[in-house]
Amino acid sequence: MAFTKLSVQTFGVGKGTPATSTPETDIWAVFRALRDTRSLFGLRPGHVQTLQAMLSFLKPGHGDTVFASNDEICRRVGGIDERTLRRHIDRFVELGFMKRHDSPNRKRYRVKSSEGQSISYGLSLTPLLARAGELLATAQAMENARRDGVFLRKQILTKLAQIDEADPENELTHQVRRVLRRKLSIAEYRTLLGELEAQCKHMSTAVDAPKTMKLPANDGQTVRHHSKSKKEQKDLESGTDNETLPLQTLTTVCTQATSFATNSLKNWHDVESHARTLAPMMGIHESTFEKAARKIGSQKASCAIFIILQMSNRIRDFGAYFHSITLGRRETGFNPSLLLERLSRSRAATA
Repeated sequence: MAFTKLSVQTFGVGKGTPATSTPETDIWAVFRALRDTRSLFGLRPGHVQTLQAMLSFLKPGHGDTVFASNDEICRRVGGIDERTLRRHIDRFVELGFMKRHDSPNRKRYRVKSSEGQSISYGLSLTPLLARAGELLATAQAMENARRDGVFLRKQILTKLAQIDEADPENELTHQVRRVLRRKLSIAEYRTLLGELEAQCKHMSTAVDAPKTMKLPANDGQTVRHHSKSKKEQKDLESGTDNETLPLQTLTTVCTQATSFATNSLKNWHDVESHARTLAPMMGIHESTFEKAARKIGSQKASCAIFIILQMSNRIRDFGAYFHSITLGRRETGFNPSLLLERLSRSRAATA
């Protein structure tokens, strides 16, 4: 469909002399603006199709009045009945986008005098063009809001993914996902993003905050303290287990993993053997498990297998998640005891 630019003019008494003139308006740009904002005016797709058909009858340099008969307009719309067309026209007139100029016999035509004066009988679209600025501004505002909404939503989803990696059982993520099921305003999106950013900051602070150390009273104790710190760091790097992990809690809370065991898990040797059996079934390569066992200890690596399987409904890629918390950037923040405690609380709350 060609773009038609119309000049809105009213002619005075003088021959061919316009009394007032406005800059050329791209009527199809105005149409698109009204189409995009139709919900604000209570217009349905049928109204928009009718207006599009009426605009197609306008010709460059012949004004902004539609002279086509109702039958012709109905055919161009696609075969709607005349009663529907009349309802659509009435709605546009009611909204102030159209004006009727009826002739005595209800026909639509234009007549001119010898002095250049003219009278047009038909459906005038001058009111639509007069509100071009309003419609274009409203359409732009709606488009800006849509783009801002998409941008904020993507930020929210990114924050949710970050929190899921660190704490898959976090209650805030459940609440936010429920809220995201409905259409939100920009203010509501920003509120959600602020809450998630605060949660991420809190979690980051909790993981990265240095532990408070009680300083010794003399130089001798300082030397012994440095030696002990170096030894602890060496043990951490070598992957030795330097904490007692809750075996009973692990087997009680992680029911998904224990349900696959053919024999009872009485000690850590049983747990580690079972974890090595489960790992390939979960898409975790044996070599990856062995590397994790050497780096963080076989008990923590086994706990990771049990915990991941227990949270299977929240983790998309078992292998990637296991690598992240045992060999990747989240390894320093992986605390099996804390995760088991959260899983235990979550289980008790849903019981």
